[in-house]
Amino acid sequence: MAESEMVNVPAQTVRAQCEAILRAWGMSDEHVRMTADVLLETDLRGIESHGMSMLPIYNDMRGKKINMTPNIRVVKETPVSALIDADNGIGHIASTIGMGMAIAKAKAMGLAVVCVRRSAHFGAAGCYSDMAARAGMIGIVTTSARGITMVPTHGTVPVFGTNPISVAAPAGKHQPFNLDMATTPVAVNKLKVYWLKGKEIPEGWAYNEQGGSERNAERAFKTKRMAPLGGTRESGGHKGYGLAMVVNILSQTLAGTTFQPLRVKREGTDTPDNIGHFFLVIDPKLFREEGEFESDLDEMMDFLRGQVPSDPAQPVLVPGDPEYAEKENRLRNGIPVPRMLADQIRDVCRRSNAAYLLEG
Repeated sequence: MAESEMVNVPAQTVRAQCEAILRAWGMSDEHVRMTADVLLETDLRGIESHGMSMLPIYNDMRGKKINMTPNIRVVKETPVSALIDADNGIGHIASTIGMGMAIAKAKAMGLAVVCVRRSAHFGAAGCYSDMAARAGMIGIVTTSARGITMVPTHGTVPVFGTNPISVAAPAGKHQPFNLDMATTPVAVNKLKVYWLKGKEIPEGWAYNEQGGSERNAERAFKTKRMAPLGGTRESGGHKGYGLAMVVNILSQTLAGTTFQPLRVKREGTDTPDNIGHFFLVIDPKLFREEGEFESDLDEMMDFLRGQVPSDPAQPVLVPGDPEYAEKENRLRNGIPVPRMLADQIRDVCRRSNAAYLLEG
């Protein structure tokens, strides 16, 4: 199948479109700003699966599974920790607040942990870990997931979501280290991106109902039977499965949210997802003198990037490099939007009574 037609849209227009829709949904100006910040940053980094393309999904969920006017509150707090109740609001808001609290506490105490409960999808984890790195801190972020998509090693039925984890750390002369990864081969919404572009997905990303590899992106996205990171037991998939459980322990069990398969069994699929998030922030100055950590990380990055590549066209990179390069490109040339997504956004605008801004 040929790739879907693309239109390049300036970043400021994508932001304005997101804001127009969010405001039409009744969100406050502050909540609109927080959410649009993350949506735009995600698209600029090339993580198209978690940016503006989520708006049609959020539109179907609002008022039923997502509260667009949440009363977000701190329900438990110490000098080094906090527990936030997101009131079933879109996850970008409570997560921005939660990471901000963790950074402020870590600046005062050296480290801090903030958990969020009763939340919804929060976008790309790397946007929040990056907040810590930009403040000179190490940020570690995990989240449970709304979907039940990962088939466990030796299993046949999905039990976990894609359960992402992100770690970011500040450098000196370089951009921060930023690892943002799912504990499946890709985030499930990456399947949606391939579907929107009319492309097949690679071997090993998802299973079909017979347990074989699924290549059709539309079917894979709709059936949601993802392999764990690593694939089969023989290729290390049990490690991805175990890491997914670690993410759930930190994000879901610690925050006091519900394990998704049990929630669906008890409450059905039409209730709020009750997602949990985890934000850990560490000040390097707890252990190192001012600037030492950043200098050492610069040196490590330089060494790794200086390795001889197996293919001269594919240099050795460090986590975060592709996203930073893509952001520079998209700020110059615009954000590529598949025609199918533009049509979906137009429909969301019509249904929400919001202005459609992507095309003049």
